[in-house]
Amino acid sequence: MRIGVLVSGGGTNLQAIIDAVNSGKITNTEIAVVISNKKDAYALERAQNNGIEAVCVSKKDYDTVDAFNDALLETIDSYNLDLIVLAGFLVVLPSKLVKKYEKKIINIHPSLIPSFCGDGFYGLKVHEAALARGVKLTGATVHYVDEGTDTGPIIMQKAVEVRDGDTPEVLQKRVMEEAEWVILPEVINMLANS
Repeated sequence: MRIGVLVSGGGTNLQAIIDAVNSGKITNTEIAVVISNKKDAYALERAQNNGIEAVCVSKKDYDTVDAFNDALLETIDSYNLDLIVLAGFLVVLPSKLVKKYEKKIINIHPSLIPSFCGDGFYGLKVHEAALARGVKLTGATVHYVDEGTDTGPIIMQKAVEVRDGDTPEVLQKRVMEEAEWVILPEVINMLANS
């Protein structure tokens, strides 16, 4: 299975995928390309350090959102991908891309959907909201991407305990280590071998 990983930042979930491929936890899978919308995303360096093609498609390089969306779709199409993995990609995908790759795009979200998801819930904001509401359990969700925000069918979830004294940063790290970096590779391996 040829996958493309779309990222906007540091690429910790990308690293979890790379490590799982290299260790054999993910089989029958090749990371064909890493695509970022930010030229300075460390994830691009992670890809290059692992011999994976790294490409930037930035909105800043296009006059209109439509031109950017067309370039993103063209870039994705050029790699003949079987699966697109959104791993911290902070761009709303154009509907024509979502329709073309229906049930072939997955996303990792840092909460137990349907809690703390949708517009505005990403990164630390998810964990700030969870702590503000006093939840005792959070986690991560891998889901298929549809045209809504975090509304696609859930594939897998993993719960993580919220502890007294947690800060958003501490909780974010625990959710990544105990849930995101575990279930995202599991789902990819499951899809590659089904």
